[in-house]
Amino acid sequence: MAVTNAEELAAPLDLLLTSATRPFLGRMMPNQSWSRLGASLAKQPGTVANRVGGLARELGAIAIGSSDRAPARADKRFADPGWEQNPLLHRTMQAYLATAATADQLFADARLDWRDSEKMRFVLDNLLEGLSPSNNPLLSPLGWKALIDTGGMSAVRGARAFARDMLSKPRVPAMVEPDAYAVGETVATTKGAVVLQTRVFELIQYSPQTPTVHQVPLLMVPPVINKFYILDIAPGRSMIEYFVSQGQQVFTISWRNPQARHRNWGFDTYGAAIVEALDAVRAITASDTAHLLATCSGGMLAAMVAAHLFSIGEGDKIAGLTLAVTVLDQNRAGFASAAMSERAAQAAIRASAKKGYLDGRATAEVFAWLRPTDLVWRYWVNNYVQGRSPAAFDVLFWNADTTRMAAALHRDMIMMGLQNSLTTPGAVSMLGTPVDLSKITCDSYVVGGVADHICPWQATYRSARLLGSKDNKYVLSTSGHIAALVNPPGNPKASFRTAPVGPERAEDWLASAEKCPDSWWVDYAAWLAERSGDDVDAPQVLGAEGYPPLAPAPGTYVLQK
Repeated sequence: MAVTNAEELAAPLDLLLTSATRPFLGRMMPNQSWSRLGASLAKQPGTVANRVGGLARELGAIAIGSSDRAPARADKRFADPGWEQNPLLHRTMQAYLATAATADQLFADARLDWRDSEKMRFVLDNLLEGLSPSNNPLLSPLGWKALIDTGGMSAVRGARAFARDMLSKPRVPAMVEPDAYAVGETVATTKGAVVLQTRVFELIQYSPQTPTVHQVPLLMVPPVINKFYILDIAPGRSMIEYFVSQGQQVFTISWRNPQARHRNWGFDTYGAAIVEALDAVRAITASDTAHLLATCSGGMLAAMVAAHLFSIGEGDKIAGLTLAVTVLDQNRAGFASAAMSERAAQAAIRASAKKGYLDGRATAEVFAWLRPTDLVWRYWVNNYVQGRSPAAFDVLFWNADTTRMAAALHRDMIMMGLQNSLTTPGAVSMLGTPVDLSKITCDSYVVGGVADHICPWQATYRSARLLGSKDNKYVLSTSGHIAALVNPPGNPKASFRTAPVGPERAEDWLASAEKCPDSWWVDYAAWLAERSGDDVDAPQVLGAEGYPPLAPAPGTYVLQK
């Protein structure tokens, strides 16, 4: 398993919540970080002269055809043979690669502190990726071939797609067609029913697929900035479907898509919702306790709720706490910590307070520009230069199916991240209780993704150490933020590392962890089974007295735009 230094590359939730209220160009414009970059290089005239001189000499070698500059093997931008076979295109590509390499060298020479480095890395990456000749319709061999093959129709289709995408948020190339999938028909298809509907959420119970089920149920808490069905993305790749097939009684929360009138929904609103859902699950299954599995921002809320319940003597409601790709310790967790400041935080809070919510489309735009090669320019070439429709991919469809975040929750999340409140007992409260994560003593299972650029794995490991669980297991999965979750068994390339939470440094934990093949889902299902009581007959009907089936899964809230 290749382990990257994700802490230097990541951009956690806080960045999305602050930058989503600013236009893209505003994040790119000169500021104090630009000034410090320039000042640092100005103090090194010899170094700058050597770099510029080296670039000039290489450009000369490129011009006469003697340079051996070539793209990295993993660089797919220049995979078309035209970049090698056409002398003009080949020299253009080499000149770009040489210039980009020099820019990277100068950036390293500046030796900025970590905050300025993270901010300027974002700017530099976007500038360099945007200037790639592979994005230029007048140069791209892919574009010329499409133009010839379609008799010019590729240019017409590309222009139409460009106009459509730029007329509404998020103003980035579409990664999937809006009608590529249908919720409840081709995604979110596991059978079940809504058994509770409140102003804030719907609770979905899934139909058992085994004659007996484990007595202790599982409640899933999805993120509050996305719709829940990433947990039920498609048959054969659905986490919910898999756990149901393993005899678990599975429930999930489906959050309502808030509007301006819900501006005051904050931590306590969502915390009370989790408690209400937990109590409903226990009542429906006649179980004194239930497992909680929460992801990303849902994991932050679930951890706070767990701390609240243990603090008031009701911790026995939770049989086990599972946090997947969740950061509780925001200390230097990548770009977010660099971008966060009191001024930026307050500006973001004012912007969402004025509207009543944070627009999910703005969050999607920020997310795309964090990975410009994969999420912007790849689709720029495909959609506009080649005039093609993007390939259908269920995860990208889910990603484009955005939700809003209530202004109060946006404020609470930003301030908690700015102050890194969850690392200090009592610094933030949930339902009137000062949050102390060390009070959580139930068994815990924490999952990180080795290539996660939203919740870097080192930060999720540090977060696991905040819990007071004596049996505290950490699992490091292959892939990134979403692929670590959508990780069904049977993938020969998948693996995970696992060991109890212990060493202070994540790297020391990694050195001692056991590597296992396949998906962590299998390991987790076994972990759950050990802590889920006896097997009982599967219920013949869904719901219970006071919790009648109201609508078939995936419910109605998930369809709200």
